[in-house]
Amino acid sequence: MKLSEVVGQNQVIEPLQSSLAQGKVNHAYLFVGPRGCGKTSVARILAHEVNGFQYELEDDYVDIIEIDGASNRGIDNIRELREKVSIAPTSGKYKVYIIDEVHMLTKEAFNALLKTLEEPPEHAIFIMATTDAYKVPVTITSRAQTYTFKLSDAQTMMAYLKFICEKESIKITDEALSIITKRGGGSFRDSLSLLDQISTLSDSEITKDLVISALGLPDDEKIAGLLNDYISGDMIAITASLKELLSSGVKAETLTEELLATIIDKPSPDLLPLLTKLPDVKAPYAEARLLAALFQSGKMVNAAQMTIPASQSANVSSRPTNISPPPVDVPPHPAAASPQPVSANSRTIAPNSISIFDWDGFVTKVQSLSDAIYLQLIKTTHELIGDTLHLYPSKRIVQTILTRDNNKKILVEAAGSVKITIHDYGDTPNGSPKDETLSKISAIMGGEVQNDGGTNPFE
Repeated sequence: MKLSEVVGQNQVIEPLQSSLAQGKVNHAYLFVGPRGCGKTSVARILAHEVNGFQYELEDDYVDIIEIDGASNRGIDNIRELREKVSIAPTSGKYKVYIIDEVHMLTKEAFNALLKTLEEPPEHAIFIMATTDAYKVPVTITSRAQTYTFKLSDAQTMMAYLKFICEKESIKITDEALSIITKRGGGSFRDSLSLLDQISTLSDSEITKDLVISALGLPDDEKIAGLLNDYISGDMIAITASLKELLSSGVKAETLTEELLATIIDKPSPDLLPLLTKLPDVKAPYAEARLLAALFQSGKMVNAAQMTIPASQSANVSSRPTNISPPPVDVPPHPAAASPQPVSANSRTIAPNSISIFDWDGFVTKVQSLSDAIYLQLIKTTHELIGDTLHLYPSKRIVQTILTRDNNKKILVEAAGSVKITIHDYGDTPNGSPKDETLSKISAIMGGEVQNDGGTNPFE
């Protein structure tokens, strides 16, 4: 393997080749980039080429020393390195030290390494690799040539995987390779690992369906359907889709990765709120976290949709001319003929209430007065009884924040002529029992601690 054979990192390979051709070798290099993009592999190839060695994976040259910065991070390890670095190379021109995950070194270890980098022996080269360059002290980076690696684009990765398949006589369809390319995320290491895993599945041609089944991936159409359900705010459809996907063996974490990748690939304003929720989907309770994230679109329309009694609905939609107007103490609402849309947390409006309360307008008013209160308000269930708006906090912390004097004043101001009553955490409209499933989800998202054993919320 030579530098000229490395693919997808031209911004690194070309200047390295140029400096080697001119005989200009630096004593310290810093390779920066995401995991799996080839930093350590290129470091090994460079170590061989500066010494004129042929590179094979099973090579073990005494003049090429690899150090894992994560497990050899202390000052004693670096002191030992400093003692040995002065010893001349055995068979090559240079003694090359490859320090992987260099950012893991302790402060004392970095200080010890700095002394060597300030006055390195002529025969010593240090190649340091890191995923977190900001954790490497500037005193170190300033003494090294820095090269930035990047993840591969899909086209380059696809071509590379095809080349490997042809070389290894692996029969696989382009659709199947496309899935591996996508799942590899631009990482050569991860993509090759997936290909190696898949290549053992069948002696005949490996198909898209076989890859999906082997990796436990959801179908693209089902992902798109789930996102459409989210956009429409259809909780019943969301629950059904999740149940089907999880029951088919797709892990919640895998499903979340696919949702994130789809949103990032084709972002839309309706889906962007999910980007703040989905990264929190992880064990324990990954299924519950995912369900909660999908339920928090702010415009759910099924399970908790507001209903209007038939008697009032008739008054609102079409009042016959031979019916007397309502009593004086219950004045008709100016916009009664065109009621405002209702939100997910709406509850039944009692007969004889002063109006059809504009919850969305109320929430918007609160948001204009205080973002902090708005973020808590949307976590409440509500109902209008008579001229009083009843708020039912979803968490104890929500109750605490909303009942503070200054915060309640803002709610009262936004509500206008409607009175505000804030109930205790755990109370539900009309004294109905607390929904245990939603309670568990609430707990996962920061409410009371409950242990449901980490089970699938659909079982």
